[in-house]
Amino acid sequence: MMHRTIRSGYVSAIRGARVVANKTGVLDRLEAGPHRRSRWLRSLFAIYDFDDLARLDLPWWTFDAIDTVERFLAGRPQARVFEWGSGASTLWLSRRAGEVISVEHDPEWSDMVARKLAGCAHVALRHVPAQAAGEVASRKAGFAGQYFDDYVRAIRDVPGALDLIVIDGRAREVCLREAADRLAPGGMILLDDFRRKRYQVAAEASGLKIARHEGLAVCLPLPDSTAVLTRRRALA
Repeated sequence: MMHRTIRSGYVSAIRGARVVANKTGVLDRLEAGPHRRSRWLRSLFAIYDFDDLARLDLPWWTFDAIDTVERFLAGRPQARVFEWGSGASTLWLSRRAGEVISVEHDPEWSDMVARKLAGCAHVALRHVPAQAAGEVASRKAGFAGQYFDDYVRAIRDVPGALDLIVIDGRAREVCLREAADRLAPGGMILLDDFRRKRYQVAAEASGLKIARHEGLAVCLPLPDSTAVLTRRRALA
């Protein structure tokens, strides 16, 4: 409860500061800035603002991870992407990949993202709600009694290998187990919020190679961590 109160207070303060920054031209100057720190400072004013993040063309990851994935997709213009947890990242991916399949559990959020994606024939957004009973529970506060079996297994409905798999929604540890065997040769998995110990444990157990991208993160005032996982090369 204390954490939510602090977060709510911070977001309210940023929203107030944004009004002033907009009137004084600070937002425009930050957007025009050529450096990462300018983009990061501008993103702070977009926290929990889907429309603003979409306009800024930023997914809510660390900047190092964004750069890594952008370079990867630039080399695979027809990349197939699967994503658990839709949002600004879905729009960002839609501008860089050949096919995007995104799964979202929240109906209102799913509808909002779908409106932004109108006309994007290469993007499929699936709403897969939580269930009242099952085996896969979310460990996130506020999700007690909700199960995500269908949500996690939605990737099984997608045939073929995937170039990029983004895990940024519910039940991420179980999603990672589903994702590990679905990568195309040279493909990668992005696992966000990697400072959480349970995600680190799941990544270690996967046997995949882990590259941690830490530092400045979109919308966040403090450093964060996003991991990129790849298959280990077989020994000759």
